[in-house]
Amino acid sequence: MTGFPRSPKLTRAGLVLIDPESGAVDRVITLQYAAETLQRSLEVQSIADEPDRSQPLRLTGPAVETLTLEAELDATDQLEKPDEFPEATEAGLFPALSALETMLHPTVAQLERQNAQGSAGSFEVTPAETPLAIFVWSKNRIVPVRLTSLSITEEYFDANLNPIRAKVSLSLRVLSVDDLGFTHRGSGLFMAYLQSKEAQAKKFAGGEITNLGIGGLP
Repeated sequence: MTGFPRSPKLTRAGLVLIDPESGAVDRVITLQYAAETLQRSLEVQSIADEPDRSQPLRLTGPAVETLTLEAELDATDQLEKPDEFPEATEAGLFPALSALETMLHPTVAQLERQNAQGSAGSFEVTPAETPLAIFVWSKNRIVPVRLTSLSITEEYFDANLNPIRAKVSLSLRVLSVDDLGFTHRGSGLFMAYLQSKEAQAKKFAGGEITNLGIGGLP
C-alpha cells in the first residue's frame, strides 16, 4: 500500500450480518483486501423450464444469481500494533476466520434447544435461523445473500500456530423475493438491487443493427 498522501482510499467489500426481525446490525465482516475478481453466474427461471413450453418468453421469477470471490486476510500489520489489536496478538486471524465460519453453523444455543426439543418428543424440531447476511460491494451492489460454501487456506502462522495470513474463497447465493417473500426485511434490499440494475441498463446506449453486418432482420 502506497504512502502517497493523494492515493485514493480503497473501498472494501464485506458482509453485514443483521437481525432479520429488528434489523439491528449484529456484525460487520470486512474483507481486508479487495478481491481482484468477482465471478457471477445467473440462471434464468422461466416457463420454458416447466412441462408447458407454450410461452417460452415468460419468466416465473428473478434469475438465480451466485457470486464467487476470493479474498486475502493478513494480520501482519495488526501484530505490529498490539495495543490497538490485542486480539491479533492473542489469536492471529482466528477471530476473523471464525466470524466467517459461524455463518455456516447453528449456534451452540440453537443446537442445545433442538436437542431438548427432540428429547422431549417434540413433533417438529425448530430449524436454526441465521442472521440475514448483506453483501456489500460498493454502493451499487448491496444485496441479501446466503453463504453457501467457504474454503480457507491458512498460509503462515505465529509461534503459537495461530494463522496470520490466509486466503478465503466464498460462494454466495443472492436471496431474492422468491427466497424471502415480499414481507421479509431482505426483500426490500433485493428489490433495490434489481431496480439499480434496471437503472444502469437504461444508461447503456447500445449499438446499431448495421454494426452486426446486416441491414435489418429478415
